[in-house]
Amino acid sequence: MPFRRLDQLRQAPAAGGVPGTWAACTAHPLALEAALHQGRRDGSAVLVEATASQVNLEGGYTGMTPGDFGGLVARMARQAGLPPGRLILGADHLGPYPWRRLPAPQALEKAAALVRACVRAGFRKLHLDAAVVCAGDPTDSDGALPPELAVGRTVHLCRAAAAAWAEMGARELPWLVVGTDTPVPGGGRSPREAPPVTSPESLERTIGETRAAFAAAGLEAFWQRVLAVVVQPGLEFYPEEIRDYDPQRCRGLREVLAAHPHLVFEAHSTDFQQPEGLRRLVTDRFAILKVGPRLTFALREAVEALARVEAILARRHRGLAPSGVMEALEAAMLARPEHWREHYRGSPADLAYLRRYGLSDRIRYYWSGPEVVRRLERLQANLEAMPPPLSLVSQFLPRQAEALREGRLANRPRDLIRHKIMEVTAVYARVCDPAAAGREPGG
Repeated sequence: MPFRRLDQLRQAPAAGGVPGTWAACTAHPLALEAALHQGRRDGSAVLVEATASQVNLEGGYTGMTPGDFGGLVARMARQAGLPPGRLILGADHLGPYPWRRLPAPQALEKAAALVRACVRAGFRKLHLDAAVVCAGDPTDSDGALPPELAVGRTVHLCRAAAAAWAEMGARELPWLVVGTDTPVPGGGRSPREAPPVTSPESLERTIGETRAAFAAAGLEAFWQRVLAVVVQPGLEFYPEEIRDYDPQRCRGLREVLAAHPHLVFEAHSTDFQQPEGLRRLVTDRFAILKVGPRLTFALREAVEALARVEAILARRHRGLAPSGVMEALEAAMLARPEHWREHYRGSPADLAYLRRYGLSDRIRYYWSGPEVVRRLERLQANLEAMPPPLSLVSQFLPRQAEALREGRLANRPRDLIRHKIMEVTAVYARVCDPAAAGREPGG
């Protein structure tokens, strides 16, 4: 059975449920388009999530508010042919993270306002991420926010959701995701042998204390809508390294969750995991797999490949002026280094390499810049006017060349980019729905 509703994740597969689902945590239109086409092809719902850094009341790094984002994705879903009701909007890392350099009261007020805006915009799944250290906060021996403080702030954000829900008079409460040991958004910064796994004792304490805090705040109805808990399962990706999932390290977590059958795990930072690792995560009740930077990493791969194709065509055809899209991205990153300078270390040559090819994909913050948008549009216009020969597509995008040769793909730049991103979405679709195992990406 393909995934259609979030409540299916609470059912065992033998009872007619689905093994799991994946969430496209991205705000880039081309990556969103790929996710929507994947859902249309699979007959499943599509869970699309925006992070608080991407989309917020100040515009985030995309320039969009929750209402803007919801409207954009709804329009794209209609254009992709996704039937009504099969789009699920979610908010990822919904909390003070974008404002963590402010004192906690100010950061939490901005986060609460964002929660209210997301509920009003029709977001049906909210990851309340209150375990963020703000300016002046106390920390424990590991530098993390004390769990009891994180739980209290989670209740504060839930109250904001409850107030917005009451104002709207909506029939259905939003689904919630909670947790006090949440991986850092966007991947790790300093490689380790393996990130520490959340302890079973910590997980049990988080569930118990959060449930009690919701009850004390009169939010019992919202506790019933807590779908998942975020933990650290020991997987991560860094600028140049990947730490794979090791099921043995999470045995204790699975034992704790067995006593809470209404809950599943939500797995963050699954980008770049191998298919077998993703499959095992779903088997181990990590029923929600989040993927974001891997989608825009594939986008960058496709755009760079097409830019190389364009450069070769320009040498043969004097009237074709190269778009310079990759140069525009590099210029934007150098002009505004705040999105990457804390994540990358090394010589100037190292930094240039990591800005372009680092697995952390900090380049994703720059696609919405006006000059980059203009250059990407020119690249697409150039290759629309002069479609590349199969030999060049094969050189730089071999899987897309195969699909062209077999008549499964049109030789248009937007279609080529989407097909490249769908190499990633197809992996997630297969591990979450075994019925999708034989399908090829694209379509």
